[in-house]
Amino acid sequence: MDTVKIGIIGIGGIANAAHIPAYLQDKRTQVIALCDIDRKRAETAKKKYFKDAEVYEDYMDLLANEEVDAVDICTPNYLHAEIAIEAFRAGKHVFCEKPDAITVEDAEKMYAASLEAEKVLMVMRNNRFNENSRYLKKFISKGRMGDIYVAKTAWKRRRGIPGKGGWFTTKELSGGGPLIDLGVHMIDLTWWLMGCPEVDMVSGNTFCKFADSDVKDSAHADFGDRVENGIMDVEDLAIGTIYFKNGSVLQFEVSWASNIEKEERFVELYGTRAGAHWDGSKDEIYYENPKGKLCTHIVNHNDIIGDHALNLLNFIDVILGKAQPLYTPQQGIEMIKILSAIYESAANGGKQVKFAD
Repeated sequence: MDTVKIGIIGIGGIANAAHIPAYLQDKRTQVIALCDIDRKRAETAKKKYFKDAEVYEDYMDLLANEEVDAVDICTPNYLHAEIAIEAFRAGKHVFCEKPDAITVEDAEKMYAASLEAEKVLMVMRNNRFNENSRYLKKFISKGRMGDIYVAKTAWKRRRGIPGKGGWFTTKELSGGGPLIDLGVHMIDLTWWLMGCPEVDMVSGNTFCKFADSDVKDSAHADFGDRVENGIMDVEDLAIGTIYFKNGSVLQFEVSWASNIEKEERFVELYGTRAGAHWDGSKDEIYYENPKGKLCTHIVNHNDIIGDHALNLLNFIDVILGKAQPLYTPQQGIEMIKILSAIYESAANGGKQVKFAD
């Protein structure tokens, strides 16, 4: 196989902002099918980018297209597992937007279906592909940070509730608020940099304080379709702690809306030999030199190719047998277990939840 023929399911904000541009950069891919329940979205993408693509409203019709080698799922969260499993039954490789699924059971079913079909399953973990993330990962892998015993991570917005009243803010459809939307990114990146240690227990709290506010100051608020007088039964802030079996601790905070100075996202790592701060645009590394002087080393790698695109290129490389996946479905299952346990803790007033092996 020299060319991977792609079918995109769900032609909304994330497909147009990140996935379609990635395929346009990769000559090894050919988007031959587009599907959306709103046919106009698929027709617009066909007209603008993929003039020869077939257009569908029902994803099962797309899956029946024998020319499609792989599908890219960019739908609301609750459909991820359902569509992925049907795609594997149809003999397709699957790339899926985060989160993997909204329940642990569904994530496990997706993985089982991929094994039975002997096809590739990958879920978006674009922050792992950020150039500064990969530099920091190599730095850590060489032992230059020593033992990482404490980590902190956050993605905090002033006012950035996406698609308010629509599927983003409806728990039955999304699985939750910023914890499953942003936490899946930031907790995963931090956990990966730490070496994916085994979880011992978690504790967390969630809050919803801005359900009545329609103010927005973040571009992320434009994702999803807003629904006037729609549902918002998810949190707008989650905070908590993950305790690992090796004794290390990860603290996190994620919010769609907070009274803070500005939107920010970061990872902080405290190691015995060095510390680090990541904000996506650069790494700052803090250490003590042989003369006992405290030093700061700043590294700034500009992404020539965006991290979403690099993640999708890795998917294509894996299909073509040219690379190993930087993310595995087993890690995805573990992440959904972590998020589910945090929600369980929050539902019980922040009581610690022992992690299920």
